[in-house]
Amino acid sequence: MKKFAVAAALLSAAVSVPAMAAEGGEARVEVRGGYVTGSGLDDATLGVAAGYDFDLGSTAFAGAEVAGDKVLKDGFDVQFSAGGRLGAKLGDAGKLYATGGYTFSDIDDPYIGAGYQHKFGTNLYGKVEYRHQFIGNFSDFDSFAAGIGFAF
Repeated sequence: MKKFAVAAALLSAAVSVPAMAAEGGEARVEVRGGYVTGSGLDDATLGVAAGYDFDLGSTAFAGAEVAGDKVLKDGFDVQFSAGGRLGAKLGDAGKLYATGGYTFSDIDDPYIGAGYQHKFGTNLYGKVEYRHQFIGNFSDFDSFAAGIGFAF
């Protein structure tokens, strides 16, 4: 039931992102890939995400994000996550941020991290992000990802 609820939330967010963009701030969708390591796991990941950043003046922002990521190894389900980010705007093109949230599916635990997003033109952006996943039995994971997306 939890997986169905998370999937419904992801779908709802993806459908409503364009409507939120008209209200101010910045909506975004992206594809990303990366690497996860820890507790004997060293594998590639691939995923998608949607989010919305609210302007907190000319130098700061806060945002929310939902995502689905797959470890590219047999036996792993898609990991859904929901979280937030808070950061600083670096000029007109850059965003440096801290992130935190919760992951659902094979792993049901919190994460924290940091990242940088940079615009390439009006709507296209690139992003790099690090996350530390806190697993209840102290077998934590670290993930490193890079993505490309569209902001509107």
